[in-house]
Amino acid sequence: MAHDHREHEHEHEHGHGHGHRHGHRHGHGTDIDWNEMGPLLESQAELFSPVYERAMAWLGQEVTEPGLIVDAGSGPGVVSCLFAEAFPGARVVAVDATAPLLERARARAARQGVADRFDTLAGELPGVLEELDYPADLLWAGRSLHHLGDQRAALAAFAARLAPGGTLALLEGGLPSRFLPRDIGIGRPGLQARMDALEEEWFARMRAELPGSVAETEDWPALLTSAGLKHTRTRTFLLDLPAPAGDRARAYVAAHLSRLREGVGDALDAEDRATLDRLLDPSDPASVHVRPDVFVLGAYTVHTAVRRG
Repeated sequence: MAHDHREHEHEHEHGHGHGHRHGHRHGHGTDIDWNEMGPLLESQAELFSPVYERAMAWLGQEVTEPGLIVDAGSGPGVVSCLFAEAFPGARVVAVDATAPLLERARARAARQGVADRFDTLAGELPGVLEELDYPADLLWAGRSLHHLGDQRAALAAFAARLAPGGTLALLEGGLPSRFLPRDIGIGRPGLQARMDALEEEWFARMRAELPGSVAETEDWPALLTSAGLKHTRTRTFLLDLPAPAGDRARAYVAAHLSRLREGVGDALDAEDRATLDRLLDPSDPASVHVRPDVFVLGAYTVHTAVRRG
């Protein structure tokens, strides 16, 4: 299945970084300057706010009045603060291994007037969750689970931090995003599909190299059930920003393609590499910085389950 570990990964996509920024959050990639990366991560997460807001509205059908919401792998806190706005009676804890990103999360909460019910917790998932003062009524893990070697064990740890009747929500899976038509008028048609294949190979290597990596069939409802949870649900949300893309969307596309150029570009053939370089060259009229057919279309899947009361 195509993991959009990409986007968020927002670089570190979390760093969810892969070539995809999957470098992020979780403390991998200690060579990354998070003070410098923070604004980019925030801007990209803001671009995806419509997806998060629709997901939260869906979650709100099941989680009506949560007292504590935990964002496991929060990055700079954009999603954490959206939870605080969507659930005004809840306290929110943003959890991440990267201190500079948590500083940004606290500053964001202050700007948005939710600091009085917003906390942060620094440390590596899933063990850091044991430091929570109270069990969570809603634990959100947005593309953080796939950065953990033993996903089944991590899910069990997540589930153990839920209050009775609490909900675990995973943002994992979805479909590869698209930014350009199949035929863009330069190079061979289908460039993004070929890059997707290379990125999947990269992702498999990244997973295999994680500490304690365990191969796992990505049947998220089954894995949630195996963690002792019940009432699994799944819903996919679209991000549909049609052409011509705005400045923020173009910046996101350029950053995403730049990461791919760095991460898997050497595996492309010479023609595809030349095409990608033209797409990234701001002085080229065929670049994503100026061409009129740039768009953002992505599908993001959320899986939920409930701890038995």
